[in-house]
Amino acid sequence: MTVELNHTIVSAHDKQASAQFLADILGLEVSPPYGPFIPVEIPNGVTLDFMDTAGAITPQHYAFLVSEADFDTIFARVQERGLTYWADPWHRQEGEINHNDGGRGAYFDDPDGHNLEILTRPYGSGS
Repeated sequence: MTVELNHTIVSAHDKQASAQFLADILGLEVSPPYGPFIPVEIPNGVTLDFMDTAGAITPQHYAFLVSEADFDTIFARVQERGLTYWADPWHRQEGEINHNDGGRGAYFDDPDGHNLEILTRPYGSGS
């Protein structure tokens, strides 16, 4: 059996701005609207479909596995924007990155409070 994640919906107060934020940080493109959604396709084919939501948004966690070179590029964008970043998902180690499994990782928030993560090694893959 083959099972692949195809898409997920990301709640936002301004779907266009939130989609553009993610695309800009990761170096991706915002796709044309599809129904009520603004999609951002990740290179592995998974689409994050941003949708306007009224009221409070429950923050979700989105982790992006990237190469070492892409980590440098993306992390530089995080720093250039003056975004606060952390080495941990609980936001306790501010201004630090982690070296889990022999790689590097960092967490930062999007405009709606979603916890975004970039990491270079999958969890459990190394030392």
